[in-house]
Amino acid sequence: MSRAGNDGIAALERAGAETLKRAVQLDVASRFQESLVCYQEGIDLLLQARKATTDEAKKHRYQQKISEYLTRAEEIKEHIKKQDSKYHKQIRIEENATGFGYEKLFHEYLTENVSEVWVEDPYIRQVHQLYNFLRFCEMLLKGPCKVKTIHLLTSYDEGSGRSQQMSALEEIKQSLRNYGVTLNINFSSSIHDREIRFNNGWMIKIGRGLDYFKKPKGLFSIGYCDFDLRPCRETTVDVILTKHTKKT
Repeated sequence: MSRAGNDGIAALERAGAETLKRAVQLDVASRFQESLVCYQEGIDLLLQARKATTDEAKKHRYQQKISEYLTRAEEIKEHIKKQDSKYHKQIRIEENATGFGYEKLFHEYLTENVSEVWVEDPYIRQVHQLYNFLRFCEMLLKGPCKVKTIHLLTSYDEGSGRSQQMSALEEIKQSLRNYGVTLNINFSSSIHDREIRFNNGWMIKIGRGLDYFKKPKGLFSIGYCDFDLRPCRETTVDVILTKHTKKT
């Protein structure tokens, strides 16, 4: 196998290990619905690594880990089924799929009583990611919800783009203020989860966060402006209904 292939497998293994570590942390904290999502994502990454490698010893090791975490995931599923206060469905967005703009993805859950939104996404850094967040905010303004407060938790740009990141977020904050919406911005160097929570009880966890669209082919290509027409990158969306959406 080529070095590039080995590097790809190593990257999948690292991503899987980090996601499963987070799953265990959430499991221990009794945040079972969220831990199940992470278990599923981590197992999927290890399955991809097992499929890609030709090393039989690694295949065996991956399978052992997959079986171990799959058993725990099934136990959590059974536990969740007994909880009437929670609901979970999963949406699979295929590679190059279209029709998954923010309005279509979130509209069902943005009821009139939504007034507060929490966004946790470590990758609101680069220009296109900042525009994604801006478009998400624009969607909230168009209703039918009456959002008054948006909480953003993200991470600092680690390169030369931090100044641009801070300037763009401040501009979004000031612009939202003109519409009577307060944007609270906080940063964390240890944030891992990507999730969006509404104060009506809905929580949406997107594997790639808000950045699940492919780069447009050109400035004047179809899909540049309308995200419903923009091809997507493969990802999983988990929709969870729970009584408690704000972390303490």
